[in-house]
Amino acid sequence: MQILITRFHLLLLTVTLAITGVAAFRIPADHVYQAHWQGSTPDWLWPRAVIFVAPLVEVALLAVFLLLGRSLTKNQYAKSQHILDPALTLLLAVVTATQLGLLLSGIGSDLDFVRLTAFGLGAALLLLGVVLFEAERHTYAGLRMPWPVRSDFAWSVVHRATGLAYGAAGLALLAMAWFDMGMGLLVAGFAASLLAPALLAGIITLAMRAR
Repeated sequence: MQILITRFHLLLLTVTLAITGVAAFRIPADHVYQAHWQGSTPDWLWPRAVIFVAPLVEVALLAVFLLLGRSLTKNQYAKSQHILDPALTLLLAVVTATQLGLLLSGIGSDLDFVRLTAFGLGAALLLLGVVLFEAERHTYAGLRMPWPVRSDFAWSVVHRATGLAYGAAGLALLAMAWFDMGMGLLVAGFAASLLAPALLAGIITLAMRAR
């Protein structure tokens, strides 16, 4: 059976559940997260119940990747496992780090872990963008999709477009963290920067299948 979920993925879920449990006990029930500020006035408030979103998101991600792994053929699985496995790890790690940031903020810590996560993720995506943009055909660094990229021209288009997308996403996250755009926009930026370039890569690869 082809299973993309590893023990490390389950460990990240366990850590997130543990953080959520601590947050449920330590954060007052009437606590409100000031997710975004305009001047000195909070204009985007999250209730404490937002701490229960992260475990649900991780369970959903695990379910999606479980179904994805089982739906792939052996050949497709072999070609895409080395990308899907770290992709799931990165997604879960970002959710776990965000949950830790919510805990620290909820108990009054001065450490803005969500902003630190934005700096780290932005740098990682920028590096990924450079690697993909410079990748040559038949190298380990290249994309591996379930469907083939047949020509050198298609390979170049797919990798340069995807590399630019990830690079732009990384720069955007770094800028948002540097200018301290607020927790709400940073969390939304995490989702957009991880999902939008990957979706773009899939769409372009499908469009270039016949080239």
